Amino acid sequence: MTELTLTSPAFEDGGRIPDQYGYREENVNPPLTVEGVPADAESLVLVMDDPDAMEPAGKVWDHWIVWNVPPDVTSIPEDWRATEAVEGRNDYDEVGYGGPNPPDGEHIYRFDCYALDTTLDLPAGSRKTDVEAAIEGHVLARTRLTGRYAP
Repeated sequence: MTELTLTSPAFEDGGRIPDQYGYREENVNPPLTVEGVPADAESLVLVMDDPDAMEPAGKVWDHWIVWNVPPDVTSIPEDWRATEAVEGRNDYDEVGYGGPNPPDGEHIYRFDCYALDTTLDLPAGSRKTDVEAAIEGHVLARTRLTGRYAP
């Protein structure tokens, strides 16, 4: 059995996220590659957040929440339109991707991918807390890709 992995051809794990993916730039998601999805997975969840926002914003800032991604998806292209999945509301109060926009220097961004044994019955625009509650007890595998971004 292979391990679930999430990578990007745009940046290495722990590397610098290119400028165009920033909120004040092109504000499009970076391309992602998913490998090692368990055979019994029913769906995938992607969450991008910024734990370094705790100091300036008072909380972990949610940038992108996507669920019910088909488990056979291996490539998420740049500027992806999640037509076969459902997107949640980010902390910019927008549905979909909201790129990095650190107000106080470089931040670390986490891209978490979860393989689930179910699909989620949540409406579009749900928040990360709703998704976290819904996936409890259904995670078959999890992986994380991190990147750094500074304006």
